[in-house]
Formats: sequence, C-alpha cells, structure tokens
Amino acid sequence: MAKEMRKVRTGAVVRAGMEQTAVVEMVWKQRHRLYRKPMRRVTRFYVHDPLNQCRVGDMVRIQETRPISKTKRWRLLEILHRRQLADVQPIELETDIDAAIAEPAAEVEAAADAAAEVEAVEEPAAEVAAVDEPAAETDTVEEPVAEVEAADGADAATAVEETAAEPAAGAVDVPATAEVEAAAESAAGEAGEEKDA
Repeated sequence: MAKEMRKVRTGAVVRAGMEQTAVVEMVWKQRHRLYRKPMRRVTRFYVHDPLNQCRVGDMVRIQETRPISKTKRWRLLEILHRRQLADVQPIELETDIDAAIAEPAAEVEAAADAAAEVEAVEEPAAEVAAVDEPAAETDTVEEPVAEVEAADGADAATAVEETAAEPAAGAVDVPATAEVEAAAESAAGEAGEEKDA
C-alpha cells in the first residue's frame, strides 16, 4: 500500500495501560438513511505506540499500517494536544476523604452541643413563667363559668365540664380549685332544674 493512500484519523486516547498499545476513540456523525437524523458513531482503534507516550485524554493523529498484532492496524503519528491531568496519589485521596467525613461529624456534634446549651438556658425561664401563670389560669377558668350560667340547657353543663377539663391554649395545666368545681356543680344543677320545668 502506498504511503499517500494510507488513511489518517484524529481521535482521543481512552486507554493507555497496555505495553506499546493505546486505544484511540474517534467520534463521527452519520445521517440515518430513512429518518435523516444525524447519529453519533464511535469507532475504537488499537494503536501501536512504541515509546508509550500516550496518556488518557490526549488528542492524537494515527495512520493506517500493516497488521502489527491480532487487533492493531494503526500506528501513532503525533500527539496533537496533551490533556492536563492533576497528579494525585491514591493515598492523598483517602486522607482527603477521611478529613471530609470527619469535618461534618464534628460540625453536627458542635451544633448539638449548642442546641443543648440553648435549651438549658430556656428551661429556667419556662419554670418562672409556669409559677406566674397559675393565678392567671384561675381567672380564665372563671370567665367561661359566667358565660355558661347565661347559656341555657344541657349544653351549658357540657361546656362547663369541657372548660374545666381543657386548659386555655398556652397555659400550664393546673389542678382545678374548689371554687371552680362548686361553680360547675351549681351550673349543672341549674341546667337540670330547667330541664324539669
């Protein structure tokens, strides 16, 4: 075969781990016969690289040649563009991963400690509020009793029981006093008398 007649291709090196051999991938487009849509085609060539110059990611120019082995039919002409790869050792990667894993764990522990401190500061304030609220609670319970006396029938007795059983929103649960219980009994007695009448 004449040297002028030999095919020349350009592609990217995708594998260079073999001795004196590299795998070069060439991507080209072809129009579909029926649908006329461009299709992406990929062809891989086994290339003879006698000096082991190729690295993964390099753009190279290859030329067709006589069969060198079972699959090698191309030889390396030149390296057009070298891909810049970072020189990272596997040991460095492992230490980076260990450090990355350790940092979030330390941040989570610090956040948990900060939250525990905030809760410890808020608890005494909540106890002080609980001491002040029982007096206010008895006032709020007596108001519904007055409203219940004005209401009529069995609904009034039910409303008094619900009011005494459920404290107001945001209030601390305080046991009912004797005055509240007496007011509830009198309201229930009046409701029963109205039913009889």
